[in-house]
Amino acid sequence: MNRVRAALAGVGVLAALLAGCGYDDTPLPEAPEAESPAQAADPECTTVDADLASYEPSDVVVPGGKVEEIRDRGRLIVGVSADTYKMASANPENGNRIEGFDIEFAKAIGRAIFEDTSGGFELGRNVQFRVITAAQRIELLQNGEIDLVVRNFTINCSRWQDIAFSQVYYDATQKVLVSKSLAESGYDGVQDLAGLRVCAPTGSTSLDNVVTAAEREGVDPPILEPAANHTGCLIKFQRGEVDAITGDDTVLAGLAAQDPYAVVPDQEPLNDEPYGIGANQDDVDLVRFVNAVLEEMRADGSWQAAYNRWLKQELSGVDAIQPPPTQPYRTG
Repeated sequence: MNRVRAALAGVGVLAALLAGCGYDDTPLPEAPEAESPAQAADPECTTVDADLASYEPSDVVVPGGKVEEIRDRGRLIVGVSADTYKMASANPENGNRIEGFDIEFAKAIGRAIFEDTSGGFELGRNVQFRVITAAQRIELLQNGEIDLVVRNFTINCSRWQDIAFSQVYYDATQKVLVSKSLAESGYDGVQDLAGLRVCAPTGSTSLDNVVTAAEREGVDPPILEPAANHTGCLIKFQRGEVDAITGDDTVLAGLAAQDPYAVVPDQEPLNDEPYGIGANQDDVDLVRFVNAVLEEMRADGSWQAAYNRWLKQELSGVDAIQPPPTQPYRTG
C-alpha cells in the first residue's frame, strides 16, 4: 500500500463452525431467534448502474477527518459476520479468530491506516472486529458505533439514502440452497419453491428478492422463514424446519460445505449482489481512502490472492476478477 502509506506518514467471536452435521440423532443448537422480516429495499427505488458508483479514490488524509480520527484513536472498528464460512467466520482451531474473504479487506484497510505509526500495524491492537447481524449494519453505521461494515453488504439505491458505500469489491449473485433429494427431483428455479419454507437472514435483501422473482415468473411465492443469521438458517434446515435457504452464492457455498445433505444446484441467479464496504454518510474521506486501498489491492494482486484462497474452491473453481470502479464517480 505504498501510495496510501505515504499519505499517512506525516499525519500526527460468535459461534464455532458447524461441520458435517447430518439428520441423525446429532444434537443441534437452538436456532437464534429472528425478528420479523425487515423490508430491505424501498419499493419506490430501483437500483441502476449509477447507484454502484462511489467516490473517487484518494489517499489524502483530511485533517480532522474520519481517517485521522481513527488513527488517533488507535483502532479501526469494523462490523463483520462470524458465522459466514469462507467470508467471515470464527475458526475454533485458531482460538476462534475470525477469518475469511471479507476479513482480508478489513485487514488491508487497517494496515494502510496504521502501518506507518510509531508502533506499526498489529491486527489485534489496531482492528476491532464487532460481530453484528445483517439487520444491525445500517443502524450501527448511522449512530457511529462502528467505522465500517465489511459483511457481504449489497449496494442498492435504498441503502445509499441511509449510508455510504465503497466501490464494488465483489460481484456476487443470489441463489438457492436445497436438499440433495430436492435437487435430484429436478430443482429448476424459483417456480419449484412455491409453498416451500425458505430461510434468509432478517435485514438482508434476499427475502424481498425471492418474492420479487416469484412475482416476475408468475408463480406462487415461497413461505418466508427468517432467522437472525445464516447459521440460524442452516440450523433450521438441518432440523427440517425449512426446505431451502436463499442468499448470496458466496454464503451458500460455505453452508453447503458444512452439510453433506445440502447442495446449491445449477440455476439462474435470482439477483445480482454487488458487495460494497459500508460507512457513515458523513465519512466521505474514509470512503475515498477505502477506495484507494481497494485500488492498491488490485495493483499488488492481494485481491486475487484473497479470492483464490477463500472462495475459488468453494465456488467450483470459478475464476473471478476484481470489479472495476463504476464511473463517473460520485460528487460530494
